[in-house]
Amino acid sequence: MPDSNVLYFGDNLDILREHVADESVDLIYLDPPFNSNASYNVLFAEKSGEKSTAQITAFEDTWHWGLESEEAYHEIVMAGGKLAEVVSGLRTFLGQNDMMAYLVMMAIRLKELHRALKGEGSMYLHCDPTASHYLKVLMDAVFGPGNFRNEITWKRSSAHSDTKQGRRAYGNIADILLYYTKSDRSTFNPQFTPYGEQYVKTTY
Repeated sequence: MPDSNVLYFGDNLDILREHVADESVDLIYLDPPFNSNASYNVLFAEKSGEKSTAQITAFEDTWHWGLESEEAYHEIVMAGGKLAEVVSGLRTFLGQNDMMAYLVMMAIRLKELHRALKGEGSMYLHCDPTASHYLKVLMDAVFGPGNFRNEITWKRSSAHSDTKQGRRAYGNIADILLYYTKSDRSTFNPQFTPYGEQYVKTTY
C-alpha cells in the first residue's frame, strides 16, 4: 500500500484486516452504500415471510440477511463486549431483516476501523436519518459514548415534498454525519469564516 494516511478500501473487509496496521490511520470518512436512490420502501419483514406494518428505506440491492450476515453476527457475539451486547439487542428488536443485515455488516467494519485509527484520530460516518439512530448506538459501543463529538446535519437539497412518492412526511433533504474521536487526544482544527457585513455593522 502507498505510504499515506489516506485510506481507501471500498467494501473489502479482508484488505482492511490484512493490510492496515493497528493505529495507523489519522482520519476516517465512511460513506457506506445505504441511501443511494436505488430502491426504497422496503418492509421490516422476517425471512419467514411475516411482514410488519412498519416501513424503512434500505439499499435493496446490497443488504439481505443470509449466510454472510449470520457469520458476521456470530463473530461479533463470540468476541463479547459492548458491541456484542448492542448487536444482540438489535437483533432481538429488529429480527432477521435487511436493516439488521446492514447493521451487522456495518458493526464488524466499525470495529476494524476503530482498531486501525490512531489514538489522536477522528472518524466521520455519513448516513441518512433512516439508519443514523441505530448507527449511533453501534458507534457508542465501539468508540465509547464519551468519544461522541457531534451529530452534523448536512442539507443536501432544497425543500420539497415527498408526499407524491406515497410518503406522508416532510421532505427528506438532509443526511447525518456522526463525528467520533478515539480519545481525548484527538486533533481538531477549528474552522472560521468572516463575519457577515450586516453583523459587523450592527455589532462593531
